[in-house]
Amino acid sequence: MKALYNDGSVKECADELKVIRHTASHVMAQAVKRLFPDTKLAIGPAIDDGFYYDFDKEGGFKPEDLESIEIEMKNIIKENLKLETYTLHRTEAIKCMSDKGEIYKVELIRDLPENATISFYKQGDFSDLCAGPHALYTKAVKAFKLTSIAGAYWRGNEKNKMLTRIYGTAFQNKEELNEHLKILEEIKRRDHRKLGKELGLFMLLDEAPGFPFFLPKGMVLKNILTSYWREIHQKEGYKEISTPLIMRKSLWEQSGHWDHYKDNMYTTVIDDEDFCIKPMNCPGAVLVYKNEPKSYKNLPLKLAEIGTVHRHERSGTLHGLMRVRCFTQDDAHIFMTSEDVQNEIKDVVKLIDRIYRLFGFKYHVELSTRPENSMGSDEDWIAATAGLENALRDMGLKYIVNEGDGAFYGPKIDFHLEDSLGRTWQCGTVQLDFQMPQRFDVNYIGADGSKHTPIMIHRVAFGSMERFIGILIEHYGGKFPTWLAPVQVKVLSVSEKSREYSNVVIKKLRSFDIRCEADDRDEKISYKIREAQLEKVPYMLILGEKESRTTNVVSVRSRDKGDIGTVNIEEFIHNLLEEIDTKK
Repeated sequence: MKALYNDGSVKECADELKVIRHTASHVMAQAVKRLFPDTKLAIGPAIDDGFYYDFDKEGGFKPEDLESIEIEMKNIIKENLKLETYTLHRTEAIKCMSDKGEIYKVELIRDLPENATISFYKQGDFSDLCAGPHALYTKAVKAFKLTSIAGAYWRGNEKNKMLTRIYGTAFQNKEELNEHLKILEEIKRRDHRKLGKELGLFMLLDEAPGFPFFLPKGMVLKNILTSYWREIHQKEGYKEISTPLIMRKSLWEQSGHWDHYKDNMYTTVIDDEDFCIKPMNCPGAVLVYKNEPKSYKNLPLKLAEIGTVHRHERSGTLHGLMRVRCFTQDDAHIFMTSEDVQNEIKDVVKLIDRIYRLFGFKYHVELSTRPENSMGSDEDWIAATAGLENALRDMGLKYIVNEGDGAFYGPKIDFHLEDSLGRTWQCGTVQLDFQMPQRFDVNYIGADGSKHTPIMIHRVAFGSMERFIGILIEHYGGKFPTWLAPVQVKVLSVSEKSREYSNVVIKKLRSFDIRCEADDRDEKISYKIREAQLEKVPYMLILGEKESRTTNVVSVRSRDKGDIGTVNIEEFIHNLLEEIDTKK
């Protein structure tokens, strides 16, 4: 489509959707100013799945305001206002925005160089500070919807004022919009915070913001994932360790975390000395390595840790299990020689691939390179980046280069999962580190009898156990595969007469370590079945007088397939155990 650029030119723009959405954000801002003239404008960009605009309005906005804003947006679109662009010198731009009372725009302009020329876009009586590009007329916004309201600190700083952010989305036609809105409804239905509460998995309380409470069924799920993690790591030759939650501040100064990460760290004082609650597990793993002298024959050494870490996140960024202040990392640190690097990276990538495939995730890979705030020599960073890149090329894996997004101590490979709704999540990571072994004077005795510095891999597969559980809840919509389900079988007695047989069945199931519950309440069986369906239990065993009179028989109902029929209890258990063992 043709778009208007801030130099006044009109030319073809390949990213039509971005232009439409950016224009829609301006239409929304114009509608808000018409309806609520005293509202102050902040910023309003296009984003991956739509657009938003941040406003400062006394009392904020209510959900019902969205309908009024949408109606006014439709009026502006119907007017088919032409978009025009013009520029002002910095001083003129400041005066123009000051006269209009747009304090946030003034702040943005003041941050620009004194000799800067500022571009604006105008549609009718509405002008906005903007770099563009935009559609030529407001009528280009043909299919849009305002979707939600949220709080947002001005410039993302919690010390600044909380503004109101209105989100919306726009598409090229109504069919695409309607399809997207269906996905949004499904996302709401699968929200892990909603399902976590309904399924009794975890809770979030004001008494501990950002620190989730896992309930009994949630702990079952977490422990199953942990057991699976231990099983596959043991087979791959990892040795599990556990390191302290709190260590001296001097350790974090030595590791480089204090200089590069202190704003995200919690501290405390013990015996008049500064200590830090660990935000990462790596320095503890280094101390374990240093505990005994090492030879090249001991390498590669793979140290794994299910470690709890704490990181300070701004309150406005906290989101269920996806963004928390306390979480469990499925961490591992591999110490190796330079000759081991390629094979170890490949083995880690294969392990992570195996895990993601089990859960039905597709993924793409990004190679994140040296950030501005980093430590170490150019030579080390070049060698580390080449090590990761060569491993990816040797494996034939396609990857995207993410410039400047590596860890402060080394480049990394990031794995971005795609869930059943097409959303992506960054989880696994493989980081190649030359720096920490040097800072801690870590060494091994080589074949030549002299000391050498090992190279270190930092890696996680799940990433954050809490976040991965949140992703799984939404990926499966709470319908966990049988091997993962906190309750695998619900035994439903039709009447009091079948309760005794229900106890026998429960006892038999538990003897095979099958996770089960009995529902022997005085309720109609249709109500019990509906309840079990809402709890998303994989299998229901319905026991009436017929089943009670017949030895070892149960009536089976599947969560996904409905009624299966009457089967022998041993046959049901055999089939269930096979399903669990194979992790279907």
